[in-house]
Amino acid sequence: MTTTYSNLRDIDGRTIGIRCTGGAIAGIGPDVTGPDAVDCGGRLVLPAFVEPHVHLDKTLWGETWQPGHRAERLRDYIDNERRVLSANTTAPEERAARLLSQMLRHGTTAVRSHVDVAPDIGLAHVEAMMRLREAWRDRVDLQFVAFPQQGLLCRPGTAELVRAAMDMGVETVGGLDPAGIDGDPEGQLKFVFDLAAEKGAGVDLHLHDKGELGAWQVERIAEHTAATGLSGKVMISHAYCLGMISSGRLEKIGRRLADLGISLMTSAPADTAVPPVEVLTEMGVTVCCGSDGIRDSWSPLGNGDMLERAFLTAYRFDWNTDEDFHRALDCATGAAARAIGLAGYGLKAGGRADFVVIEAANAGDALCRRPPDRVVVRRGAVVAGRLED
Repeated sequence: MTTTYSNLRDIDGRTIGIRCTGGAIAGIGPDVTGPDAVDCGGRLVLPAFVEPHVHLDKTLWGETWQPGHRAERLRDYIDNERRVLSANTTAPEERAARLLSQMLRHGTTAVRSHVDVAPDIGLAHVEAMMRLREAWRDRVDLQFVAFPQQGLLCRPGTAELVRAAMDMGVETVGGLDPAGIDGDPEGQLKFVFDLAAEKGAGVDLHLHDKGELGAWQVERIAEHTAATGLSGKVMISHAYCLGMISSGRLEKIGRRLADLGISLMTSAPADTAVPPVEVLTEMGVTVCCGSDGIRDSWSPLGNGDMLERAFLTAYRFDWNTDEDFHRALDCATGAAARAIGLAGYGLKAGGRADFVVIEAANAGDALCRRPPDRVVVRRGAVVAGRLED
C-alpha cells in the first residue's frame, strides 16, 4: 500500500511531501505529491520520537496516586521501590501498556526499556515485557535491557538471571554503579562485557557514582569496550560525574567516548550536575535524552512525552536559539536512535516511515509550546491522532 502525505513543513522550513510504501519512505521532498495525497495543512513534520531510557515494568501509570519518596541513599530508593511494587497487584504489562499508549499518542514509536531481574522476582518482569512486546509489535518497537536494579554481584543469583534474560531475547546487558552498588567495579564490568560479547549484545550501564569515582569508571568502561570489540554498542546512562570534572579531564574522556562510539543518556535532572551536552556533542559524542522513571515509586513526575523531555533538556542548559532547539530535538530523535542502534531511522528515502505531524511553525515553536494534538505515523499508516479530511 502506498500513501502520500503532502503539504508538510520540514525542520528547515521547506514544504515537502512524503510517499510511503511498504512501511518505508519511498520518496521525500518538495516535488513529492499526487492526486490522492493526504493534505497535512502545512504542519511541521519530525521523525518519530525515540525513548532511549525508561523503566516500563516499574511504572504506576493509571494506578492509585503514589507520592514520591525522599531518601539519602540510592539503596534506600531501591528498597522503597521493592516495597511499593511487591504490594501492587496489577500485572506489569498492564501498567506498561497504559504508559505506552500515552507515549505513542505523543509521537514515540521506538522505546528502550530497562527491565528488572533480581532473586526476589526472578524473570517475571522479563516475561511480562516479552508479552508486552508481542502485543504492541504493530505499534511500537521495543528493546529491552536486563537490569540488575538491586545489584549484580552483591545479590547472589542475579548474574545467572541476567544471562537467562539474554537467552530469552533481551537485546542489551545492563549494569548499575559497579563501584557504588556492587563494590566490585572490575568484577561487574568483566561480567557485563564478557556476556555482551558472547551474546553479540549491547551494554547499557546506569552510572550514578559522582566525581572522580564516576569518571574513573567511565574510563574503565571505555577500556572494556575496546577490549571486547563492542565499539558502537555501549551506552552510559546518567553519568553525572562528567559534569563534575575539569575541562581538561572532560576533553580526554569525551574524545575517548567519541572514538569508541560510546553513547550517553541524560534525563537532565535539576538537582545534580549532568554531562555538558553541547560540549560533548561538539566532540562527536552521541548524547540523547530519556525519561528514566515515569510515575513510579521514585517520583510521580513524567508524562511519556519526548518533546517535553527535549524541552527539559533545553531548559536545563538555558538553550534558547534555533540551533539550540535543533540540538535539543536531536537528543530525542536522531541521537536517541543512534544510541540504541535503531536501523533505518530518519526522514530520508529508504528510511522507516515513522514520523509525527505537529501544528507548529518550526522546531523552536514545537519545543517551546509542545502542542498536544499530534498525528503519529508508523510504517506509513496513522496510528494516533487524526488529520482533517
